[in-house]
Amino acid sequence: MRSRRLVVSAAALAVGAGFLPGTAQAAGPAAPGVSAPPPESAPDEAAASESGTFRSPAERTVRTALPGAGAKGASAQASADASNLELAMWADIRTARSVSFGVNLYNGAPVPHEVTIDWGDGTTHQATTNGGEILRDVRHTYPRPGDYTITVTATDSVNHVQAVNQLQFSTAGSFFVPHAPTRLLDTRAGTGAAKAKVGAYTPVRLKIAGSAKVPAGVAAVVLNVTVTNTTAAGHVSVYPSGRERPESSNLNYDAGQTVPNQVIVPVGKDGYIELYNGGWKAVDLIADVTGYFDRAAADGYTSLNPVRFVDTREGLGTARGQVAGQGTFDVQITGRSGIPAGATAVALNVTVTDPKQAGHLTVFPSGQTAPSTSNLNFTPGQTVANSVIVPVGTDGRVNVRNGAWAGTDVIIDVVGYYGAGSKAAFTSTTPGIWKGAPWRLMDSRRLPAGSWPCLAGGYYPMNMDSMNRGDLPIEAYVLNLTVAGTTGAGHLSVAPDPYSMDAYRNGRPTPPPRPTTSALNWTAGKDVSNLVQAKPGPHEIVDLWNQSTREVHYVVDWFGEYDAY
Repeated sequence: MRSRRLVVSAAALAVGAGFLPGTAQAAGPAAPGVSAPPPESAPDEAAASESGTFRSPAERTVRTALPGAGAKGASAQASADASNLELAMWADIRTARSVSFGVNLYNGAPVPHEVTIDWGDGTTHQATTNGGEILRDVRHTYPRPGDYTITVTATDSVNHVQAVNQLQFSTAGSFFVPHAPTRLLDTRAGTGAAKAKVGAYTPVRLKIAGSAKVPAGVAAVVLNVTVTNTTAAGHVSVYPSGRERPESSNLNYDAGQTVPNQVIVPVGKDGYIELYNGGWKAVDLIADVTGYFDRAAADGYTSLNPVRFVDTREGLGTARGQVAGQGTFDVQITGRSGIPAGATAVALNVTVTDPKQAGHLTVFPSGQTAPSTSNLNFTPGQTVANSVIVPVGTDGRVNVRNGAWAGTDVIIDVVGYYGAGSKAAFTSTTPGIWKGAPWRLMDSRRLPAGSWPCLAGGYYPMNMDSMNRGDLPIEAYVLNLTVAGTTGAGHLSVAPDPYSMDAYRNGRPTPPPRPTTSALNWTAGKDVSNLVQAKPGPHEIVDLWNQSTREVHYVVDWFGEYDAY
């Protein structure tokens, strides 16, 4: 098993203009021809998803006598009973698609046993071990996410006995299904919940599975969540139904603000999620679905170094000049920066700057009518960004509509894409965090004095490496980044770091090139959040660049990762 560790301590590294060191069980079906155990003896399936271990106990073993068992006058049944061979099995989630498997040849005779592990995907593993011993940490990577039946057959040729047991295993990872932007929740209109504001320090439950053709059993959902009609400051946390409310938050708001943020959240066992209003006053909440993750899906994820596709201020990717009020432009996605023609959805960071009036922006697949959903909201003169995952039209394009009555500039950075040719699966459950996302990785406000990593104009190399993961890199980390303690305007860039932590600890490497893309923007006195799908460098380091002239604080929450293994 691997466990998760983020190295953030008094020895954390801060980099400025130069380099400034700071110091369950899942019940398996019975073997063919054998009755299953009574329901009351079946292991708890929910326990497996939270502990990360699936089990099939020894008493589920089906033991049979082989030909020749009664050769010396004893009955075949007596020969089989003499061995008492039973198989106790367990499977630990290792990565998004891989498993670490073990089997105990319990009560087997101390002679060699031929063991065959059928992984349930058409492949097998062969091993030889003595009865009474344990076969440990047999690793296997499935070709795609899914639910699999692992069957173990152990043969004792000396005593002419064979034992079989089965275990149901579900991968931690899921592939992506793009969904036309659809409104699931609007407390102003009574969509998805009561027509009433969500009270102070109160959650609202939202049904995901079965809504807008989202199927039952989905692992996670992609939503654009918006808070509006606010009369006091607060925050919103989104989390799976049935789980304890996390410490983390998804977005922050002040009185009078309308604030959106994209959310990737696991779906509870009952098919619901919860949205918690962490403010002193009641608010309205809106949630639009743009996709979901399912083990039966086909599209994996490929991350990119963030690349700018559109900047209307310069005429990049579209006509130069502000997008007119109620105007729409299209963006070619496929065929650029290595994005293939088969890409079904794209991950973007969309920024509005210098809008002349209040309004909203909607991103949607080309070839479709603009939906009644929004991706970000803005006020006159505001610069605001939001993460967007949107299906790509059949012509490889997406559309962007300015819902205001006056013009605005639009900037679009691409961070990755989804498609059948991509292998990385999303998981929000990894060893060490078995109850799943979200999980707070870092809060610089709590670091010791002198280790503040958020220097003006500098970057912070955040170590995302994990213990015992070996050579299994992560395609991208799904993080919610919040900038707090702001005293001036600025923006944050996120980029992979080319160096290792040892290089920072033991030397003074040349700072990486300063990114030209942005992940979020802020103004003085505002706490601002945005979802980031961060591609790490070759040594699992992600750089957070403070592109301003003032120091700020970072709060980083882990919501999952894309794992190609």
